[in-house]
Amino acid sequence: MLRVVVVALAVLVLLPAAAIAREPAELWATVNVCDTAKQPDAIGIRASMPGTPKGARLSMRFRVQYRLADGTWEDVEDADSGWRNVGIAKGVPLEYGWSFTFAKRTTPVTLRGVVKFRTRRGNTLPREQEAATEAGHPTKAGSDPVGYSAATCLL
Repeated sequence: MLRVVVVALAVLVLLPAAAIAREPAELWATVNVCDTAKQPDAIGIRASMPGTPKGARLSMRFRVQYRLADGTWEDVEDADSGWRNVGIAKGVPLEYGWSFTFAKRTTPVTLRGVVKFRTRRGNTLPREQEAATEAGHPTKAGSDPVGYSAATCLL
C-alpha cells in the first residue's frame, strides 16, 4: 500500500512539470503602429514565435483585415506580406514585424492584423499556426509610440 501511495505522489509531482515541458512558447501578434505623425495612414504589426526546435527555419506571413458592420472580419485586398523568412530557431522567441500603408479614407475603418507562423525542420511538413492581433505585447523594436500595443487600429 505504501508503494502505491509513493508512486501516486511521484506522478502528481512530475505530471505538471511534464505538461509544462511539452507546451510550446506562446505565439502572439499585436498592432504596434496605428496612424501616427511619423507613419500616417499606416498599421504596423509585430509578432513573436517560439525559437524551437533549434535549427528549424521560421517564417511569418502578415495580413490585414477590416471589421464589417456585423462584427466579422474580412481580408483587405493586397494587404499580405507573403511568407517572410525570419530566421533560424535558436531556442529563444523570435520577433518580427511588417507595416502596411493605405490611402486616406473619408470614413474610418477598424483594422487588425493576422499572422501565420511556419516552423520547418528538414524535409518534414511545416507546422503552421495563426494569431490575430491583441493588446498587451509591448516590444522594444518598431512601435510608435514606444511600447504601443493594441488589438486593432482605427484609420
